[in-house]
Amino acid sequence: MTSKSRAQLAPLPWIEILAYWVLSFGSHLYSFYQLHRFSKEHEAGLERELQLEKGLLKDFKRDSSDFEWSFWTEWAKRSLLWTLIGHGVISRFTSVFYPKFRVPALTTYGLVVASSVLGIKGVSVLLVHLGVSFSVAQLRKPALSWACNLLLLCTLHIQPLQEIQRGWYKTEEEYYLLLFSVAVCGLRFISFSLEHCWCPQDRDGLVELFWLFSYTFYHPFFYNGPIITYTDYIEKMRGLPKESDREDSGFCHLLLRSGRIILWWCIAEYMIHVMYMHSIQSNETYIEILPPWALGGLALALVQFFYVKYLVLFGFPSMLATCDKLVPPKLPRCVSIMYSFTGMWRHFDEGLYRWLIRYIYVPLGGSQHGPLYKMLSTGLAFGFVCLWHGGHDYLQYWALMNWAGVLMENGLKSLFTSTFIHSIIEQKFSAAMKRRCIAFLSAFSTAMLILSNLVFLGGIHVGRIFWKRVFIQGWSSMAPPMLAFLYCFAQIGLEWTSHPT
Repeated sequence: MTSKSRAQLAPLPWIEILAYWVLSFGSHLYSFYQLHRFSKEHEAGLERELQLEKGLLKDFKRDSSDFEWSFWTEWAKRSLLWTLIGHGVISRFTSVFYPKFRVPALTTYGLVVASSVLGIKGVSVLLVHLGVSFSVAQLRKPALSWACNLLLLCTLHIQPLQEIQRGWYKTEEEYYLLLFSVAVCGLRFISFSLEHCWCPQDRDGLVELFWLFSYTFYHPFFYNGPIITYTDYIEKMRGLPKESDREDSGFCHLLLRSGRIILWWCIAEYMIHVMYMHSIQSNETYIEILPPWALGGLALALVQFFYVKYLVLFGFPSMLATCDKLVPPKLPRCVSIMYSFTGMWRHFDEGLYRWLIRYIYVPLGGSQHGPLYKMLSTGLAFGFVCLWHGGHDYLQYWALMNWAGVLMENGLKSLFTSTFIHSIIEQKFSAAMKRRCIAFLSAFSTAMLILSNLVFLGGIHVGRIFWKRVFIQGWSSMAPPMLAFLYCFAQIGLEWTSHPT
């Protein structure tokens, strides 16, 4: 539950580790099988009520209820995949023949593609936000820049403006693409503004404006991220490609990474063909009648699909960014080996985590000014994430649960490292037993982490039903075996952090 260095994690007997692997892997497979059986038994009802699509394979239906996956796969087929390939071609061509024009060419390409997809009016919204943010940043007052950019983000939730912007497009999906683009670019504007306030550059104002344009309209990260800071972007993009760099991004390397992304896409599609978890979660009746193992399978399937989905959504843009010699955040770590709230935030969306640390947590005091400042900094970071995602009621519950989870983990860490408690632990427990105790506590933390993720992915009703069925009605029958399996998951997570690949 607490972060431990590799030296502090005691090795366990190999037979014990093997047992944890078998129980973890076996519980995943069996719970997924039970969810698959339930999905097939109620396929007709799900198809009638929620309109399952015709599957890619014969005799299989496809659950298209996950809005984000359906949205981005549709846009990928329509234009996004081809424009990303176009970015890679232009980047490669200019790197080889015209390296000095690489950044202007990629910036122009990104602006043209954004204009063709979002339309002139949509890009005009972004340009207005960019211009206002840039102008306020020239005053070099961080508080003013924050206020300005928060107001710009809040315009996304003004009903009259939403109706006007919807009127620009023929479909709701086109409007949502504008919404996502403005939200992600808002993080970039905040990054630029604060970096400019803290460390103003000696470059001409037009040069700064150009780099802000380049940072904003960098095509692989434009619509959905991942997020990198302004300083990280310009530091890498200002350097000219070298011969050794060109060898690193060769055809075989790209082919291998593309193959991994295609594999992840196939896994995601397979999951929504054999388990209708998104359709089931949207109907309270089905969640209420799920058998215990299928209920566990639903929880695992929802969080695992979310993980695989972002391997795809972040994988291809990150691959192109690596070819451009940027250093994108690491791809999400498997959620089944996450055993703490702090670990989830650090390793799932590393780019957003670094952004929050740099621009909210540290400037507000973080852990350098005592527990009160740490609580405040953490709370405001979660509050911003809630606002950035839309500020809906279920997001407020999710943010509060994560804040409470992080505070609880930090509190227990402080308690167990205090002089009195630490001396007792050192005297009474062996190193292996201390690791088992950590895994035991982590099982409870993981249970709450999964519950918070279910609220985020499915809404308050899903979290409420899971809480009732597992911890209220099933406190003596469902909760103990669930915590036992989560203990095994935590041991695998601890083993993974001890020997990372």
